[in-house]
Amino acid sequence: MEDKNSNLLAHYKPRNLSDRLALFVCKLLRWAADTFFRKRYGHRAVILETVAGVPGIVSGMLIHLKCLRKACSDHGWIKILLDEAENERMHLMTFIEIAKPNWFERLLILIAQGIFFNLFLLTYLFFPKFAHRLVGYFEEEAVISYTQYLEEIDNGTIPNIPAPKIAIEYWNLKVDATLRDVIIVVRSDEANHCEVNHNFANILQK
Repeated sequence: MEDKNSNLLAHYKPRNLSDRLALFVCKLLRWAADTFFRKRYGHRAVILETVAGVPGIVSGMLIHLKCLRKACSDHGWIKILLDEAENERMHLMTFIEIAKPNWFERLLILIAQGIFFNLFLLTYLFFPKFAHRLVGYFEEEAVISYTQYLEEIDNGTIPNIPAPKIAIEYWNLKVDATLRDVIIVVRSDEANHCEVNHNFANILQK
């Protein structure tokens, strides 16, 4: 199984101060993740997917409330964002089966989600364009991380174990699918989220 998306590693070049700030914040958090997890990609995925599931639900909720207040259309944004949140949650459930996080990592999940939820909520309330750009850059880094994860599997450093049942059912994979197949479909999801959020940021900028 190979990913047909040839635009996986596309990078959105910052065009203004807001974009550059979003990229800086993203790279700072990437450095922290690299320092803490190094090449423990399964455990990294568990923590990061916990955070990745927040933006879609927060932004979808705030747009929903705004549309209720103003009695206006959401132009299809709410469903896209809620679907994104659900998709990221399934990433998390999949990697919990793969990485088997210990009690300390589960504590980190609680802390990371609590901090990020509140920060992102405030950010989206006042700077929605910046928030979508930030998520776009987060997703770029996710694609890079999953590409590195794939390379570790291909060179034999990480065992290519059977895919968990939850992943096979969610992505309609073959019954004999492996971790490599899971990484490919997850990476494709992240590339799609990246494109969507950068596009949303561009629309808000206009």
